[in-house]
Amino acid sequence: MENLGILMSLFFLFSFSTSLHPSSHSNLQTTALMTRGVTCDALGYVIGIDLSCKNLSGSFHSIFNLHHLQRLNLAGNNFNTTLFQYGFGKLPNLTHLNLSASCFHGQIPVGISHIARLVSLDLSYQSECYWRNDQSYDPFYPAMKLEKPNFKTFITNMRSLRELYLDGVNISSQSSEWCETTSLSLPKLSVLSLSGCGLTGPFCSSLLNLRYLSKLNLDSNPISYLPPKFSKISSPLVSISLTDCNLSGHFPAEFFLLPKMQRINISWNSRLMGQLPEFPINNTLEVLSLQYSNFSGSIPASIANLSNLVELDLSDNNFNGSIPPFHRSGVPNLASLDLSWNHLSGSIPASIANLSNLVELDLSDNNFNGSIPPFHRSGVPNLASLDLSWNYLSGSIPSSLFTLSTLQTLSLGYNSFSDCQLKLDMFLQLSNLTHLSLSNISLLIGSHNKSRTLPQLESLYLSSCNLIEFPEFIKSQNKLTDLHLSNNRIHGLVPNWLWNSTLEILDLSSNAIDIPNQFPFDDANSSFPTLRRLRLRSCNISTFPAFLKSQESLIQLDLSNNQISGAVPNWLWKSTLEILDLSSNAIDIPNQFPFDDADSSFPMLRFLLLASCNISTFPAFLKSQESLMQLDLSNNQISGAVPNWLWESTLELLDLSSNAIDIPNQFPFDDANSSFPMLRFLLLASCNISTFPAFLKSQESLMQLDLSNNQISGAVPNWVWKKSLQYLDLSNNSLTSLDQFLSNQDSLQIPICNLSHLWRFNASFNKLSGSIPSCLGNISSLEYLDLQQNNFSGSIPDFGGATQLYTLQLNDNKLEGKLPRSLANCTMLYVLNLENNTLHDTFPLWLGKLPGLTVLLLRANRFYGPIKHLENNFPVLDVLDIASNNFSGQLSNEFFQAAHKLRSLKINGNNLEGKLPRSLANCRNLEVLDLGKNMIHDTFPYWLVKLPLLKVLILRSNRFYGSIKFSGDGNAFPMLHILDLASNNFSGEVSIEFFQSLRGMMVIDGNKAKPRYVGDNYYYQDSVTIVNRGFEIFYQKILTLLTCLDLSNNNFHGRILEEVQDLKSLHVLNLSYNSLFGSIPSALGSLTELESLDLSQNSLSGKIPLQLTSLTFLAVLNLSYNQLDGSIPQSNQFGTFLNDSYIGNTRLCGVPLTKKCNEVGSQMLPPKEGEDSWIDGLSVWKVVLIGYGCGLVIGFSIGYTVLNEFGNKWIASFILIWKRSR
Repeated sequence: MENLGILMSLFFLFSFSTSLHPSSHSNLQTTALMTRGVTCDALGYVIGIDLSCKNLSGSFHSIFNLHHLQRLNLAGNNFNTTLFQYGFGKLPNLTHLNLSASCFHGQIPVGISHIARLVSLDLSYQSECYWRNDQSYDPFYPAMKLEKPNFKTFITNMRSLRELYLDGVNISSQSSEWCETTSLSLPKLSVLSLSGCGLTGPFCSSLLNLRYLSKLNLDSNPISYLPPKFSKISSPLVSISLTDCNLSGHFPAEFFLLPKMQRINISWNSRLMGQLPEFPINNTLEVLSLQYSNFSGSIPASIANLSNLVELDLSDNNFNGSIPPFHRSGVPNLASLDLSWNHLSGSIPASIANLSNLVELDLSDNNFNGSIPPFHRSGVPNLASLDLSWNYLSGSIPSSLFTLSTLQTLSLGYNSFSDCQLKLDMFLQLSNLTHLSLSNISLLIGSHNKSRTLPQLESLYLSSCNLIEFPEFIKSQNKLTDLHLSNNRIHGLVPNWLWNSTLEILDLSSNAIDIPNQFPFDDANSSFPTLRRLRLRSCNISTFPAFLKSQESLIQLDLSNNQISGAVPNWLWKSTLEILDLSSNAIDIPNQFPFDDADSSFPMLRFLLLASCNISTFPAFLKSQESLMQLDLSNNQISGAVPNWLWESTLELLDLSSNAIDIPNQFPFDDANSSFPMLRFLLLASCNISTFPAFLKSQESLMQLDLSNNQISGAVPNWVWKKSLQYLDLSNNSLTSLDQFLSNQDSLQIPICNLSHLWRFNASFNKLSGSIPSCLGNISSLEYLDLQQNNFSGSIPDFGGATQLYTLQLNDNKLEGKLPRSLANCTMLYVLNLENNTLHDTFPLWLGKLPGLTVLLLRANRFYGPIKHLENNFPVLDVLDIASNNFSGQLSNEFFQAAHKLRSLKINGNNLEGKLPRSLANCRNLEVLDLGKNMIHDTFPYWLVKLPLLKVLILRSNRFYGSIKFSGDGNAFPMLHILDLASNNFSGEVSIEFFQSLRGMMVIDGNKAKPRYVGDNYYYQDSVTIVNRGFEIFYQKILTLLTCLDLSNNNFHGRILEEVQDLKSLHVLNLSYNSLFGSIPSALGSLTELESLDLSQNSLSGKIPLQLTSLTFLAVLNLSYNQLDGSIPQSNQFGTFLNDSYIGNTRLCGVPLTKKCNEVGSQMLPPKEGEDSWIDGLSVWKVVLIGYGCGLVIGFSIGYTVLNEFGNKWIASFILIWKRSR
């Protein structure tokens, strides 16, 4: 037959033109191989050819003489050509054509569309061919496309088509018409896969009403919106995938309940919101993936009864609450469960350790507490991957975990396990591990079982494990390629066996290793033969390690933050390095590089970091770096003009921050269009710039621009607002307008409104005024907006469209009106700061439904009314500051039952009354509680004493009453170091038990070199105001070292007990305005940290103890208006105090008083109530203590001295300077 001849010629063609070379495969073998892919009918005609995944190349013209051919599959080969040369019209009987992943490119020939009988067409994923061949795939490589004919013309005649796979084919020329065209032209379609085709929408409803459509894949197309009534479909869909489609709005919960649905994947749509429904027990779902979306609420318990469920991925959302009770009978087929990166809390149910088909479990980056469930091989015999890292798990690691013989990946790091001496040897029982991460767990290296290994281990993470030596079991890990031992206490020589290892990545950063003297330099050529990435940051290295000379495969080297000096050795310049970080080393770069042969320096370098290297000029070797993409020269001493060769570089990122460069006068503006042709990231913070650099006009690809902390004034030029910008920081300048022309046009029309990709915008600490542009609330990509410390006025705009908003800071402006209710749509909101405005509204209880709201700051506005409550409100709220408003009524018990995770609560300066809600005792994370300046009428809240983390308690200026009594069991206030009970109606004696209860004030923190602060984190800094002698000392940060006790202006009586000496860490002690009597105890001289002591306005008698002169930090002393007698001590600090410290004690004598000892003086009357005894008519000043110097409260003394000389003008300037310097 003729078919046989055609087939033989085809075999001959492939046998000599494929990559199956005759040298390795005989013609007979090739023929046999090809014959296995051929199907013939009863008459001997070839009707099917399947040569998929045979690594074929060359041409296949002979196939088109097989006129009876019905099925042709050439997928997974390597033809690397266009399809124009082939006559598909010669195959009229073809029903199935698969040419996927075979390196075809260019226009799809129209001949394919003329095959009228075609039922299945697959031209997808051509790019996979390049990845498969390990080529350097270029994303701009010509892909397959539909232009002539276009998509509509191509499919019009293919009405029999049931399966269409065009993934990766560019049909963007008609991207907006794809949906209606498909619905009308392909009525029999059952499978449609168009991922990565450049479709832009709209996603029409008619597509979902196709009679036979069962599978739909539209991944990686920016279609943006779902069709109306998305869940009301008639198609028999069983599978839908819409990942990375830029979807927004609310996903209908009903869609999850479609009767035949088996697979739903809507991952990577970060603006898509929704909640999960209650699932019926007969639901057919097998795969549900919502990764990196914006779903919120709790995970319904009914999801644990989906008997068909195999894979559940809800990672990187905003789910809260507890894990559903997954159990073997409810989800018998569950193989993969990923709930990582959410806000889930509570304990991990033990039933999860009995899911017999479970292969992968990831619960990392949540708030789980309690112990690890008892995983055992009998319960999870197939478990291969377990990740419980970044939680709050405690207790011991169960021994049953080490029975999991199938485990390949185990991550337990960054928890709170109580095992102080957990032995690393225990994990050597898991012989199949390929990845082990135990970072931030204190480990003990056993001395026995040195021969035991993890034979399959490839990566090991033991950072911050308190190790003091290299784990010796690593010696025998023949497959280990990735080793992280950073931030331990390892010292001594690097063992010889490590040098001959198979490592490709090694991180020894932050260990006290003297590298230069420890490496085996005699045999440097054999050191780390496969090493590609080496990190030795902060290792106290003083010279370049000589072993690097032989590292011919090294592509990344981090030697930053060491003590390296001297010339960079010549051998480093010839290296294969692509990433080099020498930051924070005292290298005089310009004089040390081999500039004579600069053209050969770092031939492959792409990333170079030379920040903080004391460089004074631009390194000339950079001139020849044609591959350099990122350059960091920040925080050096570079001055002078930017050299011309830098402007024409290939740089994508340039950081020149913190160099004294006069940018505007140094750039080559005459040829601005050629400046930095590829620049995408530009950082010029703190460069002393006074105008916007004109070269920015031509930077149309700029994605990040940082001009913060400069001296730019006036309006922002319109050409700065590049549509490509994603990150823009203009903070700490003197800008007055965001619109160059200051027009009266609608705020939706100003240039900033064109920045549709903007995700971070910071214009804080400027002089901007007028209304906040309303269009900012419509930028769907916006995540971070900081406009604090400006002069914006009017109302807060509608933020209903900014659903990705994570941080919103509008504090310290002149905003007024109500809070926009559209903020409730910002379900990603984490920080909301509206302090110091004139907003007038009730408490925003509706914000309590935001699943991730962690910081809510409403201080110093005009909020009013009661603070109501709703069930399950503010589930993760960490900081609530509503001080200095007009809130009234009683605090509800229910509010603090819901917001039980509060760490910092400030309600001072309102009109709250009644009793304190006892539910505050449930806030076990509470560190700061400030209820001052209200009208709360209650006894001392002794039920707060066992809050384990409470550090600051302020009850000042309320109506508390009665005596203060404690059980004296030694467990009260274990961490309290600031207690302010001033200006209440407390009475009775200050008892021994009271002093004994203040456990947090009894220990002096010896770590003064590195002060720590309460609430020291990146999103909020706790502050506090401490009152002393009429002054309010405002601490912008609360040092954990600062210890204060203020019992002033109450009705305490009795003696000051000697037990006060137990409070050894006290810095401020104020017992003034009480009815204390007796002598001043000499035990006060034991309080060596004391800086301020106020015992005024009591009935104390006797002499001033000489022991007080040992208080060498004492900066403030007030003993006025008592009944003291005798001479005033003269040594040490007592020589600095003025008359005001002693006034009103008629029987005292000596310097600084005019009365000499043995001289009778006149009676001094006490001041009138409310009158300051030592300064007349001076209002309460706020002295800002910025740092930590010779004394924690010395700012008070400085403020007193300067105020008397310069007055109000100085303090106003001081506060302004402080604000600007923040």
